[in-house]
Amino acid sequence: MKITTLSMLSGTVLLAVSTMSPAQAAVDVEAAKALAKANDCLKCHAADKDKKGPSMKKIAAKYKGKPDGQEKAIKNMTEGQMVKLTDGTEEKHKIIDTKDPKELKNMADWYLSH
Repeated sequence: MKITTLSMLSGTVLLAVSTMSPAQAAVDVEAAKALAKANDCLKCHAADKDKKGPSMKKIAAKYKGKPDGQEKAIKNMTEGQMVKLTDGTEEKHKIIDTKDPKELKNMADWYLSH
């Protein structure tokens, strides 16, 4: 009887866990790349090496574990803030040409996934 109850309980837990959706949708990498190319982001940022700006890997490390990392990344893309370049100079960050929150979140998540 105890084994049957334990088996049923284990099965229920397994079913519940397997049907849970992830807290965040998967990144649409192709859409993020297309948006990045259309906005010349890849002239300054590369996946794993610094260019004029920091690599996506460095950006991801900067925001890793921070609950507002996505929000801060979007802010950098949309507000034209002053940013420090790899050569130590500063300039205004280019404002990305989209106002679509889904596109902005997807792009930020792509950068932060590196």
